[in-house]
Amino acid sequence: MGCSPKAVAAGCLLAVIVVSGIIALILAVVGVKDVYLPPGTKYGMVFDAGSSHTALYIYQWSANKENGTGIVSQAEACTVQGPGISSYAENPANAGASLRACLDKAMTIIPAEQQRETPTYLGATAGMRLLREQNSTKADLVFAEVSKTIQQYPVDFRGARILTGNEEGSFGWITINYLLETLIKFSFAGKWIRPQSAEVLGALDLGGASTQITFQPSGTIEDNSTEVFFRLYGTNYSIYTHSYLCYGRDQALKMLLAALRKENLTSQQISHPCYPKGYEENVTGAALYDSPCVPAPAAHDPSQILTVQGTGAPAECRSAIQKLFNFTACGANRTCGFNGVYQPPGHGQFFAFSGFYYTFHFLNLTNEQPLSVINATIWGFCTKGWKELQASFPQEESQGRLHNYCPSAFYILTLLQEGYKFDEQTWSNIHFRQKAANTDIGWTLGYVLNLTNMIPAESPEQVKGQQRGLWAAAIFFIVLTTAVALVAILIQCLWNPT
Repeated sequence: MGCSPKAVAAGCLLAVIVVSGIIALILAVVGVKDVYLPPGTKYGMVFDAGSSHTALYIYQWSANKENGTGIVSQAEACTVQGPGISSYAENPANAGASLRACLDKAMTIIPAEQQRETPTYLGATAGMRLLREQNSTKADLVFAEVSKTIQQYPVDFRGARILTGNEEGSFGWITINYLLETLIKFSFAGKWIRPQSAEVLGALDLGGASTQITFQPSGTIEDNSTEVFFRLYGTNYSIYTHSYLCYGRDQALKMLLAALRKENLTSQQISHPCYPKGYEENVTGAALYDSPCVPAPAAHDPSQILTVQGTGAPAECRSAIQKLFNFTACGANRTCGFNGVYQPPGHGQFFAFSGFYYTFHFLNLTNEQPLSVINATIWGFCTKGWKELQASFPQEESQGRLHNYCPSAFYILTLLQEGYKFDEQTWSNIHFRQKAANTDIGWTLGYVLNLTNMIPAESPEQVKGQQRGLWAAAIFFIVLTTAVALVAILIQCLWNPT
C-alpha cells in the first residue's frame, strides 16, 4: 500500500527539520572562543585643599589597569568658592559647607550606579600644616566638618589628611611625567610602552604657604630624608624632593612685610619698596602676625593699625627679598638649596607651575624668554606707579592682586636663581606651564596614579563568542528549523484528507 500525501509531506518536513537543526548546532559550536567584554570606567575624586583655595578634581580610568597602575585622565575640575579650608579655623562648619557646590556638580558627572564605589580623598597641604602647628584642635575640627559634608554624599570617602611636603612635591612630579609621557605612552602598534629614550622631568611647585622642588638627580642622593622611591608602570624611580614650609608666595610676602616692619618697630608707617609708588593700605598687627611663619615681636599690639606705603624701588625690593633666605648655611663640602637644606645639582628639564606660572603669565613671561628679558621686564614693571597700573589692569586691581605682582615676581626670581641655583645657562631648562595634555598640573593626579595601585584590577568579564558570519548562519538555520517545525504542526493539525 503506498504512502499517503500527508505522510510524504510530514516526512519531508521532518527531514528538513533534522538537517537544518544539525547544521544550526554545528554552526553554534564551531569557531567559538573566549572573548572579553570591554572594561568598564572607574572614577575617583580628590580635593586639593591648599592654603589659598580648594579645588575638586574628578578622574577616570579603565577597570583593568596597565602594568599595575591605572591609565588615568581628568574628567572635570571644580574650583571651590572662597578661601582655603584652613581659613575657617574659627568657623569650621563653613569649611564643610564650601565643598557642597563642587560635590553637587560631581554627582551630575559620575553615573549614579558608580557613585558609591567612587574613591574620594581630601588632601590638605601647607595651609593646614601651619594651622596644625598653631592649633591642632582647630585643625581637627576643620577636618571633621569637611569629612562630615563629604560623607553625606553617596561616595566611597577614604578620609581627609594632611600631605607631607615630600608627598606634595613627589606627586606633582608624577603628574608632570605622566602627562608628558615620560613614564608610559601609547605606541603606534596599539600598546602601552615605556619610552626608552625619554628623560624624566623635574617639578617646581609654588603654593601659598610652601614651595617644592623635585627631580631625578644624575648622581646619588646623599640625604635619605630627601629621597623618595616609586614603582610606576613596572619601573623603579628614585627622586630628590624637598618642601620649604613658609616659602610659598603668600607666606613669603607676609614675612617680607614683617621684616620691613622690624626695621622700625616704633613707627606706624611701613615703607614697602616692592609696592608701587602711590599705593597705600592699612593692616592690623593681628593680621600681620597671624602665622607661625611670622613670629610677633615682644612688644606687640594686635589692635595697632599699620599704614603700608609703596615706594616702587626695585633694587631695594630685591635686596629685602634676598634677606628672607639664608644662602650661607651650607657646609663647604655639601651642595645646598637654601637655609642649609641639602640639594643635589639640578638635572634635566623642569616644569614650573601653580604660583610660578600665574605670576609669570600675568607678566607675559611664560614663552621661554631668556633670563635677561625676565629681569628687564620685572624691573620695568616694578618702576610703574600705582595710578598707571590701575589704569592698565583694572580687573587685577579689583581683585586685590595687582600690588603683589612686583614682590611676587622678584621673589620667584630670587627663589629660582639663588635658592634653586638656576643660572644663565640652565634657566632655559625651566618651562612655565599651567596645564599639560588638557589636564591641570599639580599633585592630585599623581596622588590618584599612585593610589590606583591599591585598587584591585578587575578581571574583564569573560563570555563565549564567535565570528559574525558563523553566528549569522547559525541564527538563519535556527529560524529555518523553527519555521519548518511550525509548518509541520499546522499540516498535522489542519490536513483534511478527502
